[in-house]
Amino acid sequence: MRQIRADGYAEFAAARAGHLYRSACLLTGGDTHLAEDLVQEALGRMYVSWGRVSRSDNPAAYAQTVLTRTFLAHQRLRSSKERATDVLPDVADPGSAARDTPLRLTLVEALRRLPAKDRAVVVLRYWEDRSIEETADVLHTSSAAVRTRCVRALAKLRALLGDSLSEHATP
Repeated sequence: MRQIRADGYAEFAAARAGHLYRSACLLTGGDTHLAEDLVQEALGRMYVSWGRVSRSDNPAAYAQTVLTRTFLAHQRLRSSKERATDVLPDVADPGSAARDTPLRLTLVEALRRLPAKDRAVVVLRYWEDRSIEETADVLHTSSAAVRTRCVRALAKLRALLGDSLSEHATP
């Protein structure tokens, strides 16, 4: 029975790891090493409680919640503010996505400059396309607080981006 459960977990982890990694990259503002650590930590926590989680309605949403809470817990640590470098790695996307690389890097840099909770709200609401109520549940806050934080976070993003987006606009 344990082997069946472990196989189910391995299948789930393999299927969701890429999506969790992309979300973690956005949450960390492009810090790929920290994103990998957060995904590993979240999947480790999922493994410990996989018997219960696998019977839930939506294990993928649960995994995203674990990832976001792991990120926020990491941000509360004093050492989480230390960064080895502030330069994003030069990674080319295959195919046509390579044309979007400067825009993506600009957006990730702007996300990185937001406070952790603002970043979490933006990623959950606009990247994960979660409802206000779902976002509030993940962040252990009220729906009104999520709405307020969304408005402020988007205003901060617009201020940080300024004319940067128009520079990347295609004619």
